[in-house]
Amino acid sequence: MKPTPPFRLDLTVWVLRRLPINAIDRWDGHTYRRTIVIDGSPAEVSAMQTGPPDRPELSVKVDGIKASARNKTALESLLKRTLGVEIDLSEFYSMAASHRKLNALVTPFMGVKPPRFPSVYESLLNGIACQQLSLAVGIHLLNRISVEYGLAFKEYHAFPGPKELAHLHVQSLRKLGYSARKAQNILKLSGDLINGSLGIGDISVLDNETTMERLLELPGVGRWTAQYVMLRGLGCLDVFPADDVGSQNKLMKWLNLKERPDYDGMHRFLDKWRPYRGLIYFFLLLDHQAGKGFF
Repeated sequence: MKPTPPFRLDLTVWVLRRLPINAIDRWDGHTYRRTIVIDGSPAEVSAMQTGPPDRPELSVKVDGIKASARNKTALESLLKRTLGVEIDLSEFYSMAASHRKLNALVTPFMGVKPPRFPSVYESLLNGIACQQLSLAVGIHLLNRISVEYGLAFKEYHAFPGPKELAHLHVQSLRKLGYSARKAQNILKLSGDLINGSLGIGDISVLDNETTMERLLELPGVGRWTAQYVMLRGLGCLDVFPADDVGSQNKLMKWLNLKERPDYDGMHRFLDKWRPYRGLIYFFLLLDHQAGKGFF
């Protein structure tokens, strides 16, 4: 695969992973690996960058499925979505260059692409798991649900789909550390998707306001979760989950503010950078990760 330059796989994967404890999206410093499900069968995909950021190439390998045109198309679609390889950020970089503070944030991480979870369903479960918890606790919950109910390829597990979860009882997820309310919401969401009473397949073609309204109708989805899904699941690059306390702290540090801004305060600072506010969310995350020595 040949991503749109500039491209850096390492930075893109770190935005996707968020923390080193993520056992679903794996990174060893050179290769990105993830267990996936294609046509009902688990497999492992691995990707390595073989060209420099200005002439990027990705070498991709998949183990566990038959080599066919259909499977190749499905795999390419998955990687394009997950790693954002076709997204052109040249207009954003041009805008950032004209803002001293923003340019200083962006320049060290040029080449990152805005990643997305492989499905809207997975982004919803990520959002629900992380509600009102530290990111570390949320990712531990996601790791556990994958190990317990995701299809396995060798020693690693794919993220479970609604078919793997819809039949469960609340206590099954409670044993993994989920609250009763979160467990109820996950099972309701999964069951509604399976029986066809909940349709989210066309949500990506809606405008942001309508998408927000649709997401807020889903079980367990409030404003933060809806915006999180819009950015990380639907690729709405102007959406910043401004209720996120961690991001509020990151912006406060970046702009040297005396107090942590609330939701409205975040938008007072961010709105001048429309339509790329969500990208700033990712660059603030990378700046934080670099400060922690993740890469």
